[in-house]
Amino acid sequence: MTVRVERTFELDASPEEVWEFIADPGKRAQPISVVESFEVHDETHATWHVSLPIPFVNQTIAVETEDTERDPPSHVEFVGRSRVLRVVGEHDLEAVDGGTRLHNRFTVEGKMPGVERFFKRNLDGELDNLERAINEDAEIEA
Repeated sequence: MTVRVERTFELDASPEEVWEFIADPGKRAQPISVVESFEVHDETHATWHVSLPIPFVNQTIAVETEDTERDPPSHVEFVGRSRVLRVVGEHDLEAVDGGTRLHNRFTVEGKMPGVERFFKRNLDGELDNLERAINEDAEIEA
């Protein structure tokens, strides 16, 4: 089973401000609640250390992320791979009057029982966290 979630945000920040956040692997990782820590290796690679509250996963999982497509400042796609899951995230930015429309698409494929069920219940909330973090970052930068 694969979990897919799409959501669009209307943000009061400029496309450049949103791009600075969404194209940064560290800023992208920080608001995700199951990411306990992360290391940014360069502008397109990071390792997320993820802790999932599901049976059979009693340790932190290293998820190697890589930006696979970048078209500044309008599109970034990343893939995260681990022994427990594979995640693909896509972000498309569009300038709108007074801000930015951000289209988000996430696909999670679990490789262990319970992974997809966890993300089916929680991925929408993770997008709430992402939206809040982008807004907070834009306010700090302003």
